[in-house]
Amino acid sequence: MPLALLALALGAFGIGTTEFVIVGLLPDVAGDLSVSIPQAGLLVTGYALSVVIGAPLMTIAGNRIPRRGMLLLLMGFFVAGNLLCAIAPDYGTLLAGRVVAAICHGAFFGIGSVVAARVVDPGREARAVALMFMGLTLANVLGVPLGTLLGQQFGWRATFWVVAGLGVAGLLGVRFLVPPQEREPGAGIGRELAAFRAPGVWLGLATTTLGFAGVFASFTYLAPMMTDLAGFPPAAVSWLLVLFGAGLCVGNYLGGKAADRALMPTLYAVLGGLTVVLLLFTVTVHTRLGAAVTVAVFGAVAFATVPPLQLRVLRQTGGAPALASSANISAFNLGNALGAWLSGLAIDHGLGYTAPNWIGALLTAAGLGIALVSGLLDRRAPRERLVTDRADVSA
Repeated sequence: MPLALLALALGAFGIGTTEFVIVGLLPDVAGDLSVSIPQAGLLVTGYALSVVIGAPLMTIAGNRIPRRGMLLLLMGFFVAGNLLCAIAPDYGTLLAGRVVAAICHGAFFGIGSVVAARVVDPGREARAVALMFMGLTLANVLGVPLGTLLGQQFGWRATFWVVAGLGVAGLLGVRFLVPPQEREPGAGIGRELAAFRAPGVWLGLATTTLGFAGVFASFTYLAPMMTDLAGFPPAAVSWLLVLFGAGLCVGNYLGGKAADRALMPTLYAVLGGLTVVLLLFTVTVHTRLGAAVTVAVFGAVAFATVPPLQLRVLRQTGGAPALASSANISAFNLGNALGAWLSGLAIDHGLGYTAPNWIGALLTAAGLGIALVSGLLDRRAPRERLVTDRADVSA
């Protein structure tokens, strides 16, 4: 296994930690800066929106920079943003720090996916991407709980100091472990934008948005589902999240391995499996044992979708993958926001805490439908080229 993948995973671990750790620190931040909990919650929303906007913009801005150099620049933004959060004297400065840190998120994962796929032998690309994203899954299992505990014991600023330190470690890892990578001949912003002419790229982005929206439609409201419907005490929620995180790690690895063998069948299988699991969750959520088992399976199937969704877009772009890859990270985050918003809307209209599960199933099923259409177009394209070639020969 190339050491470059470990450096990318370390960067992903730091980025994933800073993205979600704020959720556990919201009461501390709100109390310290004298703002309401909903206002503090904008620190989460602001980060997500900055990822959606920043991913393509930063990729375009760094188009002429070699990939390793761009990764170093992005980690520099990450460190600066978290340092700003750590010393923030007021809410506005803290929000600004979150935005600066988020600017690097999508482009790092987008360009990092391209780099990861390039440092391994052909046929192992999805596993390489999965290993990089393993840093993100470990952030949910280890980084977020430990960061929350650290902030509760020593103040929320301590968490951001430590995360900034993780960023420095990631930056050094990229500098010394990731080999220099030159851009493909002729690669430029025009060629990167031209990749979006391919219908497969747009279908891939739509599959990611809707397919992964189902995950956050349910996951966002996992805590009230576990306490109000399954009957778990509030203290048990953290352990259930660890169970979910363990499922993420398993699913991420298996999804990457399977996608290398058969990309589209794997994509169909994991999206179909996620749809079924979410539908079953509407039933199993009413018992403790059923809910706990489903949470673990849900985590596994949810992150088994990530490697094939990312690799699907990468393979549609030819020799200009960076911008489309970053755009797919935006698609993941757009799906997160869409799923959470639709489920919240349903709960506000009195449909109850089971609604997020069947809403998630519908969203993922829609993503599966788009994936099937995309696969059908892939099979039709070679036949059309064959007919054209024969016609040219006959002429």
